[in-house]
Amino acid sequence: MSANYKKLGDYITQRREKNTAINLPICGVCREGLIPPKQQDADISLYNVFYKNDFIFNPARMELNSITLNTEYDKAICSSLYEIFYINDTSKLLPEFLFVQLKTDNFVRFCEFQGQGSVREYCRFANISEYPVIVPDLKEQEKIVNTYNAITKRIQLKQKINENLEKTAQRLFEKYFDEYNKFYEKEELKTLPSGWKYSIIGDFCKDNIKSLSSSDKLKEILYLDTGNITNNKIEELKTITESEGFPSRAKRIVYDNDIVFSTVRPNLRHYGIIRKPAKNMIVSTGFSVLHNDSEKVSNEFLYMWITNEATLSFLQSIAENSVSTYPSINSDDLMNIKIIIPSDNILSELNEGFRKTFLMIDYNNQEITKMQELKQLVISRISTK
Repeated sequence: MSANYKKLGDYITQRREKNTAINLPICGVCREGLIPPKQQDADISLYNVFYKNDFIFNPARMELNSITLNTEYDKAICSSLYEIFYINDTSKLLPEFLFVQLKTDNFVRFCEFQGQGSVREYCRFANISEYPVIVPDLKEQEKIVNTYNAITKRIQLKQKINENLEKTAQRLFEKYFDEYNKFYEKEELKTLPSGWKYSIIGDFCKDNIKSLSSSDKLKEILYLDTGNITNNKIEELKTITESEGFPSRAKRIVYDNDIVFSTVRPNLRHYGIIRKPAKNMIVSTGFSVLHNDSEKVSNEFLYMWITNEATLSFLQSIAENSVSTYPSINSDDLMNIKIIIPSDNILSELNEGFRKTFLMIDYNNQEITKMQELKQLVISRISTK
């Protein structure tokens, strides 16, 4: 171990306190933090107690970075499946500074390696104790933590703004269509106002218009898999070279404003609008790619119809009745989604309203991506201290 690194086990102690109370908050853990428990009727006398500034983690999910620092509760409990530890002396190592180091890719890789060989690939307290950490002086720790937290708060602010923008778009959609959007509850369609008409997505879109071929001669691709986009937010694009071998599912070519929709488990919401993709961006065949070739309706208008709750519930019911290995739909199911086209003046209002809202969301997502990259830069600089 480098002289700049210290063994984490020299600074932490495992907490092994069992619950004896009946009214403490109950929490689960994921990579994003503390979450409500999955099981509501468990015997809480078996649960573990944790305190403020304790670390809680799921030893069976450490390859997903399922660890968090409790800054919310003075005292709470969690399932006995989770493990807990705390810092012995916070005058030497700040909890927030350690947390920054435990959110790095290096720590995830360490946990993956430690879990190898066990039946269920557990990474327990004893394994984590071997992890090498940087421990600079407290002033340097505070400086890094303050920078990290400032970036985090900026990201959270932008995410909150986007949530409000999405609600604004939903309210605009419901203003005109909530009364009529009952296609999948009743067979009989309601009579529409004058100038309105029923239609389907396929009247405006073509699906999967182009696939990657050897004639494209790409040496490198930016690959979007189905799990890497959720609710119109791309979480990761993987750079893959030809020498590494392109995934067999890396086939679909996308164009500006195309809608991608994962055909497996629609309720997981792996869909979005692709904005200004690089020429070498390729998406999985697990997506249906919808290309709007109509000037009458905007992509955002169609996207609101495809992703509203009534449509998603309908698509999920189709998926669950499919004969596939996984609950899934196909492109025809998407192309046959029923929609309503209002009168020209209302359609113009909706096209413009949705377009402006989604452009603001896209702008915020770009800033969030830059802030996340900046966070990684802050983290990476720790190892040079």
